[in-house]
This record gives sequence, structure tokens and C-alpha cells, in this order.
Amino acid sequence: MTPTEASDLLSRCAAFDNRGASAAAAIAWASALKDVPLDDDAFAAVDRYYGTTQAKPGERLWIQPHNVRAHRLAIRKERLGETLPAYEPPLEGETGAEFIRRRRAQLEAVATGRATGQPVGALTGPPHPSVVRALEGIGRAVPDPEAAAAADAAQLAEEVRRSGPLGIACPQCNAAIGRPCKRPSSSDKQPIGKPRATPHSARIDAARGVPAASAEQRAEEERRQREASARHLARIAEEQQADVESEAS
Repeated sequence: MTPTEASDLLSRCAAFDNRGASAAAAIAWASALKDVPLDDDAFAAVDRYYGTTQAKPGERLWIQPHNVRAHRLAIRKERLGETLPAYEPPLEGETGAEFIRRRRAQLEAVATGRATGQPVGALTGPPHPSVVRALEGIGRAVPDPEAAAAADAAQLAEEVRRSGPLGIACPQCNAAIGRPCKRPSSSDKQPIGKPRATPHSARIDAARGVPAASAEQRAEEERRQREASARHLARIAEEQQADVESEAS
């Protein structure tokens, strides 16, 4: 928009708000709207601005360049929203850039009203595959929650099944398949006990196919471990006593 064209646009504004359209104002408006041509949509933007209801009753309407730009763009979008130029595929020998320029020219012609487009109709075609999958479950019986939970647990057990001790549930602490064994102690952060660094010996034996020990065998194993621990502590105490006597002499 040139200063002369901006002066004509300001004259249209003055018909509504009685402003004084000076030469300085025309130059400023031309600079603010340098990429906006003076066309029927620009004049229509002024008419629409002053034809709308005031946001605050009694407030004086005073149009500015950005209002002209916004209302002109809205007019063009409304025109394109109702009609679109007929799609024409790329011509023979036409490059992608040339097709884009030609398509933009078609849109521009419809947006400005210089060409008549086709009414925008409803979209046709089948629904999206995701919608089809979602609709397939409608009307089917609701599965039993307990049966579904059991099936999920069985599937999870099958997925996490592996070789080694973690491939079976621990017979000592009842740790699930794939979960580490637990210590008997518990805390606020670990209410079911902290995980052990290594599986229980009973779990290792079970994974190796070793038959589970009887209650008497487990008691005997615990007795041997206690005796071994006592001998180890006694040996440490004897060594410490020997060190004390050596230092005293």
C-alpha cells in the first residue's frame, strides 16, 4: 500500500470517526500496511470494524492498521472456508515449485473473490483404522475381571520366565517370578523387605532341580551354620587376645 492508497483508506475511516487524514498519517499507515494492497477487502475490513458491537459500551472506536489487517484476513479466510478452487493435479513437465505457485495463485483468486470456487463438501471415505478397531469391541460381552486378571498374570509369568533362579517363584520368601528375593526386615520405604543381592539357596536349588530339603535337613543346615559362625567368632577373639598380650609384653 502506497501513501496515496493509504490516504484513500484513511478517508474511508474518517467517514466513521471524523479523524483528520494528514499526509504524515498516510505515510505511517502505508508503512504499517506495506504488504497489504488497497482492494475491496481492505475497505470491507474498515466497514466491518465499525459495524461490529463495541466491547465496552460508550467507548470510542478508533481503527488502527492492525485492525485492518486482521479483519481483511478474516474476510478472506471466511471466503476460503466456504469454497475452494477445484484441485488440478500437476501438469506434465511442471515442477513441484511451479505447482505450488500455481495452487497459491488459485487460492488467492478465490480468497479475493476474483474466482469462484467449489463448495466445500463433507469428507468421504472409510473411517480411520484406529476408529474401526475401537468400534469392534462395542456390543461384546464384558470379560470376567478375575479371569482377566488371572490371564494377565499367566501371560506376565510367561513373558518374564527365564533360566536360573529368577525363572521360578522363591519357595522361601515367595518372591514372584522375575522378582529378586526379599530380606525379612522391613522399613517405611521397603514395607515388604529390601531385595537381596543374591537369591535364597532354596530358590537356587529349586531352579537346579534339587529336591527341597525337609524340615530336619533345614534345621541341621542352620545348626551347622551357627556352629561355623561361632567358631569363626571364637578364632577372631583369640587372635585379638593374642595381639593384646603381644603388645603388653
